[in-house]
Amino acid sequence: MPGSTRKVPVANATITPSPLSHQVHTSDPVTLRCSVQVGSAPVTFTWLHSGQEVAQGPVLELGVVDVGHSGTYQCVATNQLGQDGHRVFRALSPELALEVTPQGHGVTVAAGVGGSLLFLVLLVAVIVAWHWWHRLGG
Repeated sequence: MPGSTRKVPVANATITPSPLSHQVHTSDPVTLRCSVQVGSAPVTFTWLHSGQEVAQGPVLELGVVDVGHSGTYQCVATNQLGQDGHRVFRALSPELALEVTPQGHGVTVAAGVGGSLLFLVLLVAVIVAWHWWHRLGG
């Protein structure tokens, strides 16, 4: 019988980040997926970033992230049971804290350039000193 299918409220919403890290660097692509352990279709998903609604759907593609993407993310799974649609059930996922840090290699490059420049200055100083010493000695 079509009417005998038992409708189940949504429950146990969880977020799975990809990559599986809560700390990412700027320019890393990040995707968040929301799923529920139980819940009769149709299930709708709403995404919150630091408490503000930012998107709909089971997948939140943040794309290439920057420091502005840091903060807490939650998804709200919702389904409606009953013919009247008045019984709405919500499952709120635990907060996922995402920390976006500036790309590490930028600091390394800056230090590398600084080190090369210092080496070049020292090399020139050694050459100049060697010339002076030979001119004085000669």
